[in-house]
Amino acid sequence: MKRYDLIVVGAGPAGLSAAIEAAKLKMNVIVFDENEKPGGQLFKQIHKFFGSKEHKAKIRGFKIGQDLLKEAEELGVTVCLNAVVSGMYMDKELTVKINNQIHHVKGDSIIIATGAAENMVTFEGWTLPGVIGAGAAQTMMNLHGIRPGQKVFMLGTGNVGLVVSYQLLQAGCEVVALADAAPRIGGYGVHASKVARCGVPFYTSHTIVKAEGDTQVTGVTIAEIDNKFQFIPGTEKHFDADTICIAVGLSPMSQLLKMAGCQMEDNPKRGGQVPIVDACGQTSIEGIFAAGDVEGIEEASSAMIGGRICGIAAAHFLGYMDDAAFEQQYEIHQQALSGLRQGMFAPENRGKILTKTEENIDISANLLEKGYLDDSEIEKYPGVTHTIGVHPVIECSQNIPCNPCQNACPKHCIKIGEKITSLPAVDETAQCIGCGMCVASCSGQAIFLVDEACDETYASVMLPYEFLPLPKAGDTGIALGRDGSPCCEAEVISVKSSPAFDHTHLLTMKVPKQYAMKARFFRKEA
Repeated sequence: MKRYDLIVVGAGPAGLSAAIEAAKLKMNVIVFDENEKPGGQLFKQIHKFFGSKEHKAKIRGFKIGQDLLKEAEELGVTVCLNAVVSGMYMDKELTVKINNQIHHVKGDSIIIATGAAENMVTFEGWTLPGVIGAGAAQTMMNLHGIRPGQKVFMLGTGNVGLVVSYQLLQAGCEVVALADAAPRIGGYGVHASKVARCGVPFYTSHTIVKAEGDTQVTGVTIAEIDNKFQFIPGTEKHFDADTICIAVGLSPMSQLLKMAGCQMEDNPKRGGQVPIVDACGQTSIEGIFAAGDVEGIEEASSAMIGGRICGIAAAHFLGYMDDAAFEQQYEIHQQALSGLRQGMFAPENRGKILTKTEENIDISANLLEKGYLDDSEIEKYPGVTHTIGVHPVIECSQNIPCNPCQNACPKHCIKIGEKITSLPAVDETAQCIGCGMCVASCSGQAIFLVDEACDETYASVMLPYEFLPLPKAGDTGIALGRDGSPCCEAEVISVKSSPAFDHTHLLTMKVPKQYAMKARFFRKEA
């Protein structure tokens, strides 16, 4: 039986981060993962992360995955793939199936970082081919280059549903609609807004009645529900669709921890059945830790930091780290983690109905119900100003932990301050030079550069653009408003691409002056 200082189960963001921290301290570490490739969910995530520089903000998930794998390799971490850990027993012994053989291994410490599985809901026709999880759709697109379908209906408006809907649009699919049984959109408003301005409608307080089709999905019927989740007769709506994506949450894959005898609890705020852990992720059994979604559903940024805490905690447990060094490193990681657990979407706010931002601004009901800020309410946010010449317009209206825009601007036009969840504001005394770095850096694609009077008749609007093929200067088309409806004719002035923009192209279009504060997306004429 082989023995290791640390066994990590799961080569996702939490597991790799834990292994890296332990390997830095010269521990003998092995990571088991059941998949053909390491990296977990990171390599499906082509969007940019939120947070600050220390949280890998404005870096795309797959790039973070590449960096973690490179660092683990350089530190000598052994990553064993196609390895299914089927059991965890007394004395930290594991059984692992590799190449159809069962191996017994033992760890002086163990970190379980097995992640989470997609939830499913049942409805008439839910077993038809074409009904898939949103994560499966993301895998098909971003790992295998396969479109899940041509016309896709999305159930669920948490961040997974919103992000995958946008990526479906990027892949050339038509997203016919999003629906959610809840009365409000569950994910970040900026994610919803970039979907809405592409013309995709949202239906809150709605869910699926049935999937249509005999041998595969050909359509979907939804209906509005009351406060007891009962269908309201006469509210049925039909959509032609060949694919139905389900994004109704995740459940921690905590079976190994339960098998080992760790104390468990049913905690809806953490995603379901989870281990009871201390501040370092240690379970009720000394030397067994839980990191990432298996310990409680959060974003990948939090999983990575939680993994690092488990890694140093395992090292401290085995004597590879003294008390002073551990406490110093723990405090650094804990501060970084606390930064992500602030704002409207903080764990303690789950299930609460918030009506005001931290700045005492009314939270947009229109954004929560329809996915976009109404033209009549946009002016109340501190990122929206009117100055002569080019200036940033920041349509960020929720207290989300994110601040790359503040550091991206070379002229310091944008200020957030020390509190990472504060709404970004524009310093009207600073001179914007129109470089577009703030537009490219915004993880939520919520910043636009506007010149409200670039000449006597027209205004210019620079916006983030992540679709192919790229338009080119001189192309004409339609400018879409925040709600995705056509608002005016538009002409492309320029499309800028740069390695510094990390695949976020900056499209500048010319629109009639009266639409400077309304036009937010460009659609080329067919």
